[in-house]
Amino acid sequence: MSDIYESAANSLGLFSSPCLTKVELRLTCKGISDRDALSKPDPCIVLNMQSHGQWMEVDRTEVIRSCVNPTYSKVFTLDFYFEEVQRLRFELYDINSSHNGLKEADFLGSVECTLAQIISQRKLSKALLRPGGTVGKAIITITAEELTGNDDYVELSFSARKLDDKDFFSKSDPFLEIYRLNDDATLQLVYRTETVMNNLNPVWKTFKVSLNSLCSGDHERKLQCTVWDWDSNGKHDYIGEFEATFKEMRGAIDGRQVQWPCINPKYKVKKKNYKNSGIVILNQCKMHSFLDYIMGGCQIQFTVAIDFTASNGDPRNSCSLHYIHPYRPNEYLKALVAVGEICQDYDSDKMFPAFGFGARIPPDYKYTWLHSTTATDTVNVCTYIFCLCDLSGIQGVVEAYQACLPKLQLYGPTNIAPIIQKVAHTASQEVHTKEAMQYFILLILTDGVITDMADTREAIVQASHLPMSVIIVGIGNADFSDMQMLDGDDGILRSPKGEPVLRDIVQFVPFRNFKHASPAALAKSVLAEVPNQVVDYYNSKGIKPKPVVTVHPKVIVNTDA
Repeated sequence: MSDIYESAANSLGLFSSPCLTKVELRLTCKGISDRDALSKPDPCIVLNMQSHGQWMEVDRTEVIRSCVNPTYSKVFTLDFYFEEVQRLRFELYDINSSHNGLKEADFLGSVECTLAQIISQRKLSKALLRPGGTVGKAIITITAEELTGNDDYVELSFSARKLDDKDFFSKSDPFLEIYRLNDDATLQLVYRTETVMNNLNPVWKTFKVSLNSLCSGDHERKLQCTVWDWDSNGKHDYIGEFEATFKEMRGAIDGRQVQWPCINPKYKVKKKNYKNSGIVILNQCKMHSFLDYIMGGCQIQFTVAIDFTASNGDPRNSCSLHYIHPYRPNEYLKALVAVGEICQDYDSDKMFPAFGFGARIPPDYKYTWLHSTTATDTVNVCTYIFCLCDLSGIQGVVEAYQACLPKLQLYGPTNIAPIIQKVAHTASQEVHTKEAMQYFILLILTDGVITDMADTREAIVQASHLPMSVIIVGIGNADFSDMQMLDGDDGILRSPKGEPVLRDIVQFVPFRNFKHASPAALAKSVLAEVPNQVVDYYNSKGIKPKPVVTVHPKVIVNTDA
């Protein structure tokens, strides 16, 4: 192990994990005032966490239409560090009905606290501070629950037939809510489906939920499921309910349907011939975890792309982002080691393709052009990329990076679409196998705002159909605000032609937010979504994990005795 590699690894604390536990936060809000006299608010809560004096968005709830007392089904999962003050801010917005982003939303106020305060009280209620600092009437309640360690996810697909019609001039608009019965006899909302309009035989979208959220890992815990007829004024009509357990739901794992009668207790008492208010059907229950795929032989193919554009500064200058100090690793090295150390353990051959882009290379210091990977495109689209070769482990990438720096002329521009397309071409070959054998992760380390945004959006949309994830780490202090669009945090990413991504595959993180963070925080942040992205891809293709093969050791008999 090289000194600089070891220094980077030690500075990131990759050999220890100070995270004490993981906690789930659930939110409710009461008493939101009507800013518009003609309609009720459509509230959404955004969770921000403070890092080095700056607030960063962590996650956000769903939008609940026409509601002054929302209960959110979205669960925030956070790492809890006992030795740190983890400051949180919950911001309440009234979302424009035609746009789910925050740009056109009305900011209603916020609540600040620490994660430790929530955990110590288990349920923390605070009044909303409105714009200007005045105390509002709305109350936000945050409930904390420690994860039990069972983070397997289950995918459920519900439908119903012959539901009661609650509307005079049209059919019911049904949605389903699932509540978990807690040990203290209270009910906790686990999930709320979308509303299917004007349909007594709805088919709700498949959704995924952790077993922690669903039943606290207890397969026999009671679940109360309620069906409602949605009304635009927020006063939804009750259709009926039924009780279930996850043990019962598991009956649909092999594709068999599980059914429950939807009962309205009042009708059952009043009507002699009452049978039910419809039938709710669980069509499918899938339960494959990230580890199922990994233990079944799925390999993580890790590719690195490093920005060698001139905006990084001359590597010989100590102010350069590429400056190699004999004892202190630069940000490129820290980010490379933090992410690569994790990924390399899931790659059996540990041979990593590594690329540079934006530089002129010897001997003639012209661009190296890699030919188009598409059959219909005859022009050379993958410009400015040069190969550092397939390297053995992260140490090999670090050594190649250090060795090539003195030989390059940093140039530009910052085009990343070609490298996404190149890895996507390799990943597209995996699609034909129809097995969970290889999943591709592309790590892009860049110091600047990308100059081919339209092409990059197109490349990401196409890559979202493939077994592939893209991690972009912003190095330095550039304005990375445009990068957030690639992450899909402010709505669904679309290509220039309007085609949406099939699934979210991009995670962008500015390194400056982790300069003084807890050890390995960068790796945790950028890789947190990868296990779900792997499972989401294979589930969407109906590809199951390969069964784990148990290898029995050979017994050698000594025949010379």
